[in-house]
Amino acid sequence: MRITFIAGRDLAHPRAGGSEMLVDQLALGLVARGHQVSLVCGGRTGERGYDVVPNGGDLSQFLRAPLTVRRHAARVGAYGGPGAGDGSGNNSGIDVVVEVCNGLPYLTPLWWRGPVVCLVNHVHADLWPVRYRPPVSVAGRYAETVVMPRVHRGNLFVAVSPSTARELEGIGVDPDRIRIVLNGVDRPADVLAESGEPLFVAFGRLADYKRLDLLLRLWDRVRPVTGGRLAIAGDGPERERLEDMAGPGVEFTGRLSERDKHALLCRAWLLLHPAQIEGWGLVITEAAVRATPAVGFDVPGVRDALNHGRTGLLAGTEGGFASAWATLALDARRRHAMGEAAAARASTLRWSSTVSNFESVLTEAVERRRPE
Repeated sequence: MRITFIAGRDLAHPRAGGSEMLVDQLALGLVARGHQVSLVCGGRTGERGYDVVPNGGDLSQFLRAPLTVRRHAARVGAYGGPGAGDGSGNNSGIDVVVEVCNGLPYLTPLWWRGPVVCLVNHVHADLWPVRYRPPVSVAGRYAETVVMPRVHRGNLFVAVSPSTARELEGIGVDPDRIRIVLNGVDRPADVLAESGEPLFVAFGRLADYKRLDLLLRLWDRVRPVTGGRLAIAGDGPERERLEDMAGPGVEFTGRLSERDKHALLCRAWLLLHPAQIEGWGLVITEAAVRATPAVGFDVPGVRDALNHGRTGLLAGTEGGFASAWATLALDARRRHAMGEAAAARASTLRWSSTVSNFESVLTEAVERRRPE
């Protein structure tokens, strides 16, 4: 198949995260299976093992997408057959378009004919007022939760977790059109030993909705009990504010290479994940495959990646989070048992299965639109 992804950014973007990792793994996996794949995205781009097509800035890309996709399709000879080059949106040479909806939608079915699949990491409904002020927050939430489901009526949706599937149902998507495709995880060649002193880590973009400020406040309560260090890996707009409020024993590492990330996750006693919502907690399974259990809040996405009481602990309150953190830090036997269980579960999450399941959804979408 000839497959085109439309997404906000690729892995070269400074704000790239789990969604970009997923699209990259899907694209590379589909190429390895013989498909022709391209990614149309905004912002900074880099060279990958598939065609990456720049599509303007972070906001302008939503207006430029129709023209960018058509120009790209024409360049690769996708406009074959009737309607070629007439600007009508005929796409006889492209088998399926994947719209990656991470908040503001591209509304692809309004300007592109043929099979379209909507890939959703999580619904941002409650995050709009956190990240933006009215009227932007009101307009963005309406576009995502009202307009997007209506425009994609009849199309298949891919949700990355059961929580995301339920969120899609909540905004009016028919459950019969939702397919769940779980993230995989890369397996390290070797796993390093746990640190000799208490070491706790948090990974992610330093943004308000990740709630790392909450983690720093809880650290002031936990540190006198456990001792040790808290390492926060990543970068983002909140870094300066977070560094100003950090107390003793806190280290900000910035963005890490894969090698340094691997070492930190291996040596950590616990991964701490205070985010208020996720599509799928990819870093939780990245820690798990290295036998590092996690502590997080009982919120969408996190509760899918973390099996409470087996591969880590989920908390419903700030006090519960601090208690779970200190409890596992002080109970080495329980922590190690959870780490082993986490590694066993993570071993079942393979990127090859993710790609295979996603490929099946694309095939289904094409078959559903094929004339009798």
